[in-house]
Amino acid sequence: MRMIRAIAPPGDLAVLAGLALARLAMHMLTNGQFGFHRDELAVLDDARRLAWGYVAYPPLTPAVARMALELFGPSLVGLRFFAALAQSAAMVVTGLMAYELGGGRAAQVIAAAAAAIAPLALVMGAMFQYIAFDYLWWVLGAYVMIRLLKSGDARWWVVMGAVIGVGLMTKYTMLIYAVGVGAAVMLTPARRHLRSARLWAGMAVALVICLPNLIRQAQHDWVGLAFTSSIRERDIALGRTEGFFSQQLFANANPFTLPLWLAGLRYYFVAAAGRPYRVLGWMFVIPLALFALLRGRFYYMAPGYPMLLAAGAVAAVGWLNGRARRWRRVLWTGQGAALAAGALMGGALMLPIAPVGSDWFKAAGEVHDNFAEQVGWPELVGTVAAIYHTLPEEEQAVTGILAGNYGEAGAINLYGPALGLPMAISGVNSYWGRGYGEPPSETVIVLGFGLEQAQALFRQCTVAGQISNAYGVENEETRNSPLVFVCREIRTPWPEFWEGFQYFA
Repeated sequence: MRMIRAIAPPGDLAVLAGLALARLAMHMLTNGQFGFHRDELAVLDDARRLAWGYVAYPPLTPAVARMALELFGPSLVGLRFFAALAQSAAMVVTGLMAYELGGGRAAQVIAAAAAAIAPLALVMGAMFQYIAFDYLWWVLGAYVMIRLLKSGDARWWVVMGAVIGVGLMTKYTMLIYAVGVGAAVMLTPARRHLRSARLWAGMAVALVICLPNLIRQAQHDWVGLAFTSSIRERDIALGRTEGFFSQQLFANANPFTLPLWLAGLRYYFVAAAGRPYRVLGWMFVIPLALFALLRGRFYYMAPGYPMLLAAGAVAAVGWLNGRARRWRRVLWTGQGAALAAGALMGGALMLPIAPVGSDWFKAAGEVHDNFAEQVGWPELVGTVAAIYHTLPEEEQAVTGILAGNYGEAGAINLYGPALGLPMAISGVNSYWGRGYGEPPSETVIVLGFGLEQAQALFRQCTVAGQISNAYGVENEETRNSPLVFVCREIRTPWPEFWEGFQYFA
């Protein structure tokens, strides 16, 4: 059967698997350097309350986090294992795409290595976020499309539908990918598949997989759409969507691999060998245009680059092998040096290996804030616990903790029980739906809000502490609203107050 065959020669597959295992080991050795990121803390909290969907994302990522909790407990390295595994798998699939496009072992290794050293790919292997799994589904979908086009076997549409369905249960931007696939088919001779029942069966499979989340969204007034709209407006207002195209050059793919992915784009649209796979070119260009038009974040397109790198590696190896023998060694050495330089640059800035507070750490912070947002959470909870235990014992029994953001709420709920703290409440994202607790708190420890905000909610508020960390690292907690308050006498009855307290972040 055309659909069932060896995915690559055993020797080639062993090399790709070896590279992926080396990368996985590298992540496991470095992923425990700092602490949980605020996004990870929120996902861990959601993982303890499994559902078919949440305000900020579909259900798959918290379900994987729950698996990590069951297997490893609240382990930083254990949680991130699954993200690192997803990125390592994507690395292998990129190499397999090169094989399907006619590339030998050299092209497969170049493609896999080029995908692995992308700055976003390195970060996604170093933190547990839904983008790590979203990345894998995009790459797997591109591989399935190549297999479909190469074999002509329409049964691959059912596999594509499953990939898209799982992707939609991971991140809603998979819908843009699906639109890209559909438009790419209609723009190429692959439109003949529109007459195939297998294609429509694939669409049905995707719908069935994501149906539980659709039902939950409908039951909750499509809160995911409201969240997405709110975050988009915030990002535009803060300028986070600016530089969309420029950041494609150095963040979603390593700048040292720019010639490779440009060669891949040319391969799909210009090269005779790539003409049967032109669908892949449109699968990149159309989502890129849609994200730019919708003013999405630059990293939404990160999963689109491996399919370009795979084709670019095949084209590059063919070109290199066609040079005169006296130049071939020089050109191959240059290619290897470029990948090595890209790996060193990407690793130095994107992997959690710099000593906290060092100049190296600060240099990485000029590129992204992911490391800074992993520092100080146990100390934050310790500060709240110290305030809580200064209250009279009878008052502690009626004291709640109101957190301004999901990182604070997640940290309180992760580290707080060991310190005798109650669960945090918050109006942010899915926390709002969990309510304000019964019975309602009479005294509230408030963090993540300014004094004026706290006083607008309660009649009596006093400063009781300040958030800091031992390394003096500036992050959202130490910079935005570092004061912690003890507040009493809520101005509006809890039910009425809570009704209007929902917000997104």
